[in-house]
Amino acid sequence: MSHYGFFEYVPVAEKKEKAKKSLEKLKKTNPDISPVIIEGKSIASKWWGKAWNKNLESYADFSNRIGRGRSYVRNGAVLDLKIKEGSAEALVQGSGSKPYKVVITIDKLDRIKWQKMTEICNHKIDTMETLLSGKFPMEFEEAFSSSKDGMFPTSKEIHFSCSCPDSAIMCKHVAAVLYGIGARLDADPILFFKLRDINFQELLKKSMEEKMKNMLKNSDKKSKRTIDDADVFDLFGV
Repeated sequence: MSHYGFFEYVPVAEKKEKAKKSLEKLKKTNPDISPVIIEGKSIASKWWGKAWNKNLESYADFSNRIGRGRSYVRNGAVLDLKIKEGSAEALVQGSGSKPYKVVITIDKLDRIKWQKMTEICNHKIDTMETLLSGKFPMEFEEAFSSSKDGMFPTSKEIHFSCSCPDSAIMCKHVAAVLYGIGARLDADPILFFKLRDINFQELLKKSMEEKMKNMLKNSDKKSKRTIDDADVFDLFGV
């Protein structure tokens, strides 16, 4: 730290080496550690990650910290990231000797948005299969990314905490974790539903049941059959 109370500039190579050493140390006591590794120039390359990051960058109140967060995640500073129902927890290597703990929580999807989600997914089992394969069905784009009613969290619906001494609501460590989430969504889009505390299996089940009802109706057959959860999971490997 400089005489003026600010951390001195640290070269990128030095930051990466520091993060690497911290990660190696953590792995000795935590074999399940899950670092965010960015390969290539882009943090996200698919629709899911790009859309998440675009939503993040729309948080105008936090724009001064977002750029530094991008740098941190690219340098391997997000040493561990665990995504849970409605939250994410992470360890981020900063300027200090020990990594900082970051916790991000997201408000549960409100009733209106949840209803909209189920209506969109009903009758769209083929589209849901596309989603499960890691691709984004463009039929869902407006519902997910709308700035007003979309499924991505607004700045009022997402909350942060970090153990660093920075007094900012969104510090660079939090921003790095948020970008890390974008990278994870590229690899596994179903994590989005987990993060928003949405039961994706329930959505999939409803979609299949609606399609079966329509098929039976069109063939003039009556049936009370419903799909068991186990059947859904076996069909799609969920």
